[in-house]
Amino acid sequence: MATAMVTVRLDAEDKAAMERACKEMGLSMNAAFTIFAKKVAREQRIPFVLEVDGFYSRANLAHLDRGIAELEAGRGISRELIEDA
Repeated sequence: MATAMVTVRLDAEDKAAMERACKEMGLSMNAAFTIFAKKVAREQRIPFVLEVDGFYSRANLAHLDRGIAELEAGRGISRELIEDA
């Protein structure tokens, strides 16, 4: 099987931490990246969950901007907090 060279840029601290973790598992970084690449190719997905905090979604930020504009325009309603017993 022919091989191909792949270059990955990592922060020096991240690289050192990955090298330590791979060493503890008895793997080289090359083996770890190969495992990752094969799993992505086989499953057609990143093999772990990538999440974005929904608070910062465009829709939520737009909603917050509309609320702020309403308050600044004097169309807000003030309410008292209800203490939970």
